[in-house]
Amino acid sequence: MDLELAGKVVLVTGGSDGLGAAVCNRLVWEGARVALCARNLRRLEATADTLRAQGGEVLALPADVSRAEDLERFVKAAHERWGRVDGLVNNAGSASAKPFLSVTEQEWEEDFQLKVFAAMRTVRLTVPHLRAAGGGSIVNVLSIKAKEPGKNTTPSSVSRAAGMSLTKVLSKELGADGIRVNAVLVGMIQSGQWNRRAEASGKPVDEFYAERSREAGVPLGRIGRSEEFADVVAFLLSARASYVTGTAINVDGGLSGVV
Repeated sequence: MDLELAGKVVLVTGGSDGLGAAVCNRLVWEGARVALCARNLRRLEATADTLRAQGGEVLALPADVSRAEDLERFVKAAHERWGRVDGLVNNAGSASAKPFLSVTEQEWEEDFQLKVFAAMRTVRLTVPHLRAAGGGSIVNVLSIKAKEPGKNTTPSSVSRAAGMSLTKVLSKELGADGIRVNAVLVGMIQSGQWNRRAEASGKPVDEFYAERSREAGVPLGRIGRSEEFADVVAFLLSARASYVTGTAINVDGGLSGVV
Protein backbone atom coordinates (compact mmCIF):
# COMPACT_ATOMS: atom_id res chain seq x y z
CA MET A 1 0.00 0.00 0.00
CA ASP A 2 1.45 3.35 -1.06
CA LEU A 3 1.36 5.75 1.90
CA GLU A 4 2.09 8.70 -0.42
CA LEU A 5 4.78 10.00 1.92
CA ALA A 6 7.44 10.40 -0.77
CA GLY A 7 8.77 13.96 -0.73
CA LYS A 8 6.87 14.89 2.42
CA VAL A 9 8.76 16.67 5.20
CA VAL A 10 8.28 15.20 8.67
CA LEU A 11 9.78 16.41 11.96
CA VAL A 12 10.54 13.81 14.64
CA THR A 13 11.57 14.76 18.18
CA GLY A 14 13.53 12.20 20.15
CA GLY A 15 14.49 10.62 16.85
CA SER A 16 17.94 9.26 17.64
CA ASP A 17 17.05 6.07 19.45
CA GLY A 18 14.47 3.33 19.89
CA LEU A 19 10.96 4.27 18.83
CA GLY A 20 11.94 7.60 17.32
CA ALA A 21 14.71 6.05 15.23
CA ALA A 22 12.30 3.35 14.04
CA VAL A 23 9.86 6.03 12.88
CA CYS A 24 12.62 7.87 11.03
CA ASN A 25 13.71 4.65 9.36
CA ARG A 26 10.15 3.86 8.23
CA LEU A 27 9.67 7.38 6.87
CA VAL A 28 12.95 7.27 4.94
CA TRP A 29 11.91 3.90 3.50
CA GLU A 30 8.72 5.61 2.28
CA GLY A 31 10.74 8.38 0.64
CA ALA A 32 9.93 11.14 3.13
CA ARG A 33 12.41 13.83 4.07
CA VAL A 34 13.07 13.65 7.79
CA ALA A 35 14.29 16.19 10.35
CA LEU A 36 15.15 14.62 13.68
CA CYS A 37 16.40 16.01 16.94
CA ALA A 38 17.64 14.59 20.23
CA ARG A 39 19.87 15.52 23.15
CA ASN A 40 22.49 12.79 22.74
CA LEU A 41 24.73 13.98 19.92
CA ARG A 42 26.55 10.67 19.50
CA ARG A 43 23.37 8.64 19.03
CA LEU A 44 21.83 11.38 16.88
CA GLU A 45 24.75 11.40 14.45
CA ALA A 46 24.89 7.60 14.33
CA THR A 47 21.19 7.36 13.50
CA ALA A 48 21.43 10.11 10.88
CA ASP A 49 24.40 8.35 9.24
CA THR A 50 22.42 5.10 9.09
CA LEU A 51 19.44 6.84 7.51
CA ARG A 52 21.62 8.58 4.93
CA ALA A 53 23.31 5.29 4.08
CA GLN A 54 19.85 4.01 3.17
CA GLY A 55 19.39 6.92 0.78
CA GLY A 56 17.43 9.11 3.17
CA GLU A 57 17.31 12.89 2.90
CA VAL A 58 17.90 13.79 6.53
CA LEU A 59 18.49 16.81 8.74
CA ALA A 60 19.73 16.03 12.27
CA LEU A 61 20.05 18.70 14.94
CA PRO A 62 20.96 18.33 18.62
CA ALA A 63 18.20 19.82 20.75
CA ASP A 64 16.74 19.65 24.23
CA VAL A 65 12.98 19.78 23.66
CA SER A 66 12.43 21.22 27.13
CA ARG A 67 14.20 24.38 25.91
CA ALA A 68 11.99 26.64 23.79
CA GLU A 69 14.94 28.12 21.91
CA ASP A 70 16.14 24.66 20.84
CA LEU A 71 12.73 23.81 19.41
CA GLU A 72 12.56 27.13 17.56
CA ARG A 73 15.95 26.43 16.01
CA PHE A 74 14.94 22.89 15.04
CA VAL A 75 11.67 23.81 13.32
CA LYS A 76 13.21 26.83 11.61
CA ALA A 77 16.13 24.78 10.25
CA ALA A 78 13.82 22.12 8.82
CA HIS A 79 11.62 24.69 7.10
CA GLU A 80 14.62 26.58 5.73
CA ARG A 81 16.07 23.32 4.39
CA TRP A 82 12.98 22.13 2.53
CA GLY A 83 10.58 25.08 2.42
CA ARG A 84 7.66 23.19 3.90
CA VAL A 85 6.53 20.93 6.74
CA ASP A 86 3.93 18.17 6.28
CA GLY A 87 4.06 16.23 9.52
CA LEU A 88 5.23 16.22 13.13
CA VAL A 89 5.88 13.35 15.52
CA ASN A 90 6.16 14.43 19.15
CA ASN A 91 8.13 11.44 20.40
CA ALA A 92 10.64 12.87 22.90
CA GLY A 93 10.16 11.69 26.44
CA SER A 94 11.16 9.15 29.05
CA ALA A 95 9.39 6.98 31.59
CA SER A 96 9.14 8.31 35.12
CA ALA A 97 7.01 6.30 37.52
CA LYS A 98 7.06 6.66 41.30
CA PRO A 99 4.61 6.79 44.20
CA PHE A 100 2.86 10.15 44.29
CA LEU A 101 4.22 11.27 47.66
CA SER A 102 7.80 10.60 46.57
CA VAL A 103 7.64 12.84 43.48
CA THR A 104 9.24 16.20 44.14
CA GLU A 105 8.02 19.54 42.83
CA GLN A 106 11.05 19.70 40.55
CA GLU A 107 10.34 16.25 39.12
CA TRP A 108 6.76 17.25 38.33
CA GLU A 109 7.97 20.39 36.58
CA GLU A 110 10.67 18.59 34.61
CA ASP A 111 8.27 15.88 33.47
CA PHE A 112 5.68 18.36 32.23
CA GLN A 113 8.34 20.45 30.52
CA LEU A 114 9.64 17.38 28.69
CA LYS A 115 6.31 15.82 27.72
CA VAL A 116 3.60 18.47 27.71
CA PHE A 117 5.22 21.86 27.18
CA ALA A 118 7.63 20.49 24.58
CA ALA A 119 4.78 19.02 22.53
CA MET A 120 2.72 22.19 22.92
CA ARG A 121 5.60 24.39 21.76
CA THR A 122 6.51 22.19 18.81
CA VAL A 123 2.91 22.12 17.61
CA ARG A 124 2.65 25.90 17.95
CA LEU A 125 5.82 26.35 15.89
CA THR A 126 4.78 23.80 13.26
CA VAL A 127 1.11 24.65 12.63
CA PRO A 128 1.80 27.76 10.48
CA HIS A 129 3.93 25.61 8.16
CA LEU A 130 1.31 22.84 8.05
CA ARG A 131 -1.33 25.39 7.15
CA ALA A 132 0.89 26.80 4.40
CA ALA A 133 1.31 23.27 3.02
CA GLY A 134 -2.46 22.84 2.83
CA GLY A 135 -2.73 20.54 5.83
CA GLY A 136 -0.79 17.76 7.44
CA SER A 137 -0.63 15.37 10.35
CA ILE A 138 0.57 15.50 13.96
CA VAL A 139 1.20 12.33 15.97
CA ASN A 140 1.75 12.51 19.72
CA VAL A 141 3.51 9.49 21.21
CA LEU A 142 2.09 8.69 24.64
CA SER A 143 1.69 5.70 26.95
CA ILE A 144 -1.24 3.40 27.68
CA LYS A 145 -1.00 4.80 31.21
CA ALA A 146 -2.67 7.92 29.81
CA LYS A 147 -5.89 5.88 29.62
CA GLU A 148 -5.30 3.43 32.45
CA PRO A 149 -3.05 4.88 35.15
CA GLY A 150 -2.05 2.59 37.98
CA LYS A 151 -0.52 3.21 41.36
CA ASN A 152 3.09 4.38 41.48
CA THR A 153 2.94 5.80 37.95
CA THR A 154 3.33 9.53 38.61
CA PRO A 155 4.32 11.85 37.14
CA SER A 156 4.30 10.17 33.71
CA SER A 157 0.72 8.88 33.81
CA VAL A 158 -0.52 12.39 34.53
CA SER A 159 1.59 14.17 31.91
CA ARG A 160 0.65 11.54 29.32
CA ALA A 161 -3.05 12.03 30.12
CA ALA A 162 -2.52 15.74 29.52
CA GLY A 163 -0.98 14.84 26.16
CA MET A 164 -4.06 12.83 25.23
CA SER A 165 -6.32 15.75 26.13
CA LEU A 166 -4.12 18.08 24.08
CA THR A 167 -4.47 15.68 21.14
CA LYS A 168 -8.26 15.83 21.24
CA VAL A 169 -8.40 19.62 21.64
CA LEU A 170 -6.00 20.18 18.74
CA SER A 171 -7.90 17.78 16.48
CA LYS A 172 -11.02 19.88 16.94
CA GLU A 173 -9.30 23.23 16.54
CA LEU A 174 -7.11 22.34 13.56
CA GLY A 175 -9.42 20.08 11.59
CA ALA A 176 -10.74 22.94 9.47
CA ASP A 177 -7.16 23.55 8.29
CA GLY A 178 -6.82 19.96 7.11
CA ILE A 179 -4.48 19.17 10.00
CA ARG A 180 -5.13 15.82 11.65
CA VAL A 181 -3.95 15.16 15.21
CA ASN A 182 -3.74 11.68 16.71
CA ALA A 183 -1.94 9.87 19.50
CA VAL A 184 -0.23 6.49 19.64
CA LEU A 185 -0.22 4.94 23.11
CA VAL A 186 2.57 2.43 23.61
CA GLY A 187 2.72 -0.48 25.99
CA MET A 188 5.81 -2.63 26.22
CA ILE A 189 7.75 -1.95 23.01
CA GLN A 190 11.42 -2.67 22.35
CA SER A 191 13.36 0.57 22.70
CA GLY A 192 16.69 1.98 23.72
CA GLN A 193 15.40 2.59 27.23
CA TRP A 194 14.32 -1.05 27.59
CA ASN A 195 17.60 -2.31 26.10
CA ARG A 196 19.55 -0.28 28.65
CA ARG A 197 17.41 -1.76 31.45
CA ALA A 198 18.21 -5.24 30.15
CA GLU A 199 21.91 -4.41 30.13
CA ALA A 200 21.72 -3.08 33.68
CA SER A 201 20.00 -6.30 34.81
CA GLY A 202 22.84 -8.39 33.41
CA LYS A 203 20.44 -10.57 31.40
CA PRO A 204 20.39 -11.19 27.64
CA VAL A 205 17.95 -8.83 25.94
CA ASP A 206 15.69 -11.61 24.62
CA GLU A 207 15.48 -13.24 28.06
CA PHE A 208 14.78 -9.90 29.72
CA TYR A 209 11.99 -9.08 27.25
CA ALA A 210 10.41 -12.53 27.61
CA GLU A 211 10.38 -12.26 31.39
CA ARG A 212 8.86 -8.79 31.37
CA SER A 213 6.10 -9.73 28.90
CA ARG A 214 5.15 -12.73 31.08
CA GLU A 215 5.15 -10.63 34.24
CA ALA A 216 2.97 -7.96 32.63
CA GLY A 217 0.57 -10.49 31.11
CA VAL A 218 0.73 -9.19 27.53
CA PRO A 219 -2.05 -11.11 25.70
CA LEU A 220 0.07 -11.57 22.57
CA GLY A 221 2.76 -13.08 24.75
CA ARG A 222 5.68 -10.91 23.72
CA ILE A 223 7.17 -7.43 23.73
CA GLY A 224 6.29 -5.34 20.69
CA ARG A 225 8.86 -4.51 18.04
CA SER A 226 9.74 -0.90 17.35
CA GLU A 227 8.96 -1.43 13.65
CA GLU A 228 5.38 -2.37 14.54
CA PHE A 229 5.00 0.92 16.36
CA ALA A 230 6.60 2.82 13.47
CA ASP A 231 4.17 1.28 10.98
CA VAL A 232 1.21 2.72 12.89
CA VAL A 233 2.81 6.15 13.12
CA ALA A 234 3.61 6.18 9.40
CA PHE A 235 0.02 5.24 8.60
CA LEU A 236 -1.34 8.09 10.71
CA LEU A 237 1.02 10.53 8.99
CA SER A 238 -0.09 9.36 5.58
CA ALA A 239 -2.94 10.10 3.20
CA ARG A 240 -4.25 6.59 3.90
CA ALA A 241 -5.42 7.93 7.30
CA SER A 242 -7.02 11.04 5.82
CA TYR A 243 -10.26 10.61 7.82
CA VAL A 244 -8.63 9.63 11.11
CA THR A 245 -8.18 12.39 13.68
CA GLY A 246 -8.68 12.95 17.38
CA THR A 247 -8.05 9.32 18.28
CA ALA A 248 -5.63 7.55 20.60
CA ILE A 249 -4.54 4.14 19.31
CA ASN A 250 -3.11 1.53 21.66
CA VAL A 251 -0.05 -0.30 20.34
CA ASP A 252 0.42 -2.66 23.23
CA GLY A 253 -0.30 -6.27 22.27
CA GLY A 254 -3.63 -6.00 24.10
CA LEU A 255 -2.04 -5.12 27.45
CA SER A 256 -4.27 -2.16 28.31
CA GLY A 257 -7.62 -2.88 29.90
CA VAL A 258 -9.03 0.24 28.21
CA VAL A 259 -9.98 0.30 24.53
